[in-house]
Amino acid sequence: MVEDDKLNKTTLNKIIIAIDGFSSTGKSTVAKQLAKNLNYIYVDTGAMYRAVAYFALEHDLIGDDFFKEDALVNRLEDISINFKFNIEAGFAEVYLNGKNIESAIRTLRVSKFVSPVATLSAVRRKLVEQQQLMGKDKGIVMDGRDIGTVVFPEAELKIFMTASAETRAKRRYKELLDRGHNLSYDDVLENVTTRDHIDSTREDSPLIKAEDAIEIDNSDLTIEEQLETIVGLANRLII
Repeated sequence: MVEDDKLNKTTLNKIIIAIDGFSSTGKSTVAKQLAKNLNYIYVDTGAMYRAVAYFALEHDLIGDDFFKEDALVNRLEDISINFKFNIEAGFAEVYLNGKNIESAIRTLRVSKFVSPVATLSAVRRKLVEQQQLMGKDKGIVMDGRDIGTVVFPEAELKIFMTASAETRAKRRYKELLDRGHNLSYDDVLENVTTRDHIDSTREDSPLIKAEDAIEIDNSDLTIEEQLETIVGLANRLII
């Protein structure tokens, strides 16, 4: 949180920054660094949907050949998601009903079920309401699939991030290997392309680029180059 007595340019003219885009485009990495640079609050909405998918898996509400949609919707009141800042890690971690699930929701298995869970209108309504409350005072960087189109259509700065499916799969594959997961690149690529299709074709809040969003193809850009570009765009609006 921004301290009340810390007066700087971000407290004088705070804005909402919405970062949307396909899976594994590095939205969260850039958004975290951007929020830190601007002294803004960062919210990873994708982690919120992952938390719901994790809950569904833990309670046998979803699996490889079944999805108890009505049962999950009926359990939504049993789901409490919040973020707690980890000083050592340098970012806020996700908690589900008081339990730290930051590492648990980053597995390929959870990734497999995020998009199906996110197609449910009741799930989206619950999470969008929470997300809008988080941004009521502005000074926030939020990334996801529908931030600039549904959650904050009035956001002052909207970014849409993209990259080729192969590039994104390679990034995701390396990330999972670094975390000790044993899997194949082909499985990761299939997950990326499947999520792209579900996210872009779902009936409720599909992944689309907002008309006033600035598109950034980061296939060949470093994180530093992406951050420099977006900080420059933000500073023009803040100052």
